[in-house]
Amino acid sequence: MKQGKILIIDDNEDVLFALNLLLEPYVEQIRVTTQPERIEHFMESYVPDVILLDMNFRRDAISGQEGFFWLEKIKKADPDAVVLFITAYADTEKAVRAIKAGATDFIPKPWEKEKLLATLSAALKLRESRTEVRSLKRQVAALESSDEEGFEIIGESNAMQEIFATIEKLRHTDANILILGENGTGKDLVARALYHHSPRNGQVFVGIDLGSIPESLFESELFGYEKGAFTDARRDKPGRMEVATGGTLFLDEIGNLSMPMQAKLLTAIEKQQITRLGATRPVSIDVRLISATNMNIRAMVEEGTFRQDLLYRINHRTAYSSSSGAWE
Repeated sequence: MKQGKILIIDDNEDVLFALNLLLEPYVEQIRVTTQPERIEHFMESYVPDVILLDMNFRRDAISGQEGFFWLEKIKKADPDAVVLFITAYADTEKAVRAIKAGATDFIPKPWEKEKLLATLSAALKLRESRTEVRSLKRQVAALESSDEEGFEIIGESNAMQEIFATIEKLRHTDANILILGENGTGKDLVARALYHHSPRNGQVFVGIDLGSIPESLFESELFGYEKGAFTDARRDKPGRMEVATGGTLFLDEIGNLSMPMQAKLLTAIEKQQITRLGATRPVSIDVRLISATNMNIRAMVEEGTFRQDLLYRINHRTAYSSSSGAWE
């Protein structure tokens, strides 16, 4: 089945003709141009899913400077744009620089048909994933803004004043925080207060109750999955860590995680990347973690039921939630 909208930009009309002929059976729509100056026009009127961009135009045939110039323009217009460089002068140095600048991959000239189609298919999947993540973030942001209008903490007890002081002390830090407290003491509200008084306030806030997730669904919920990864995976779905990238992820009831689940979470935190179920490429993440539990997690470490290295990763600072106050 044909899928996706492609924009191809190359100064060589023969290359444009050949790529158009090759991709037409596999792609829904194709637009081509020899004029990179028209990129902005196509991005606004056509909205391509993937852009194939020549790295070297006539004015500069080897260095790739023009390609990088237009890549910067594209990423400025759409930070989620998926760009594949086309070049006859591919080398490791340019490849590394291109990826750092925001390109997704290279297509060398002359190309191998199967490799080109595989690269394009992966690029289309990436675009679909980025679009879905952006949509989910908008939905989460809308829910957060409606849920938290008038969000305010009220409490006069010494315990509550200590919480206020801790929140104020942590307002300028991006450190991961562990909240300890019994059931019903408002740990989730402490988490939201920490988020609202943090450098990531205004970015997405995503919560997940780890105590309610079966072990069999842990990876699909936290890391996401690709279409076809299992029987009911009818479409790609980003996990909570991917959706929370750039913002804050609240891991409630973290003390309920089994040892295998703890190991998987630790790997994601240490590497700052996740791999969706069924995927071959990892996805980089950037999240600030706020975790909470009603368990004596340090005693669990002593007993060998909670990993010391995971506790270290989630517990740069500790906050205590008390029942001696009210939350609104």
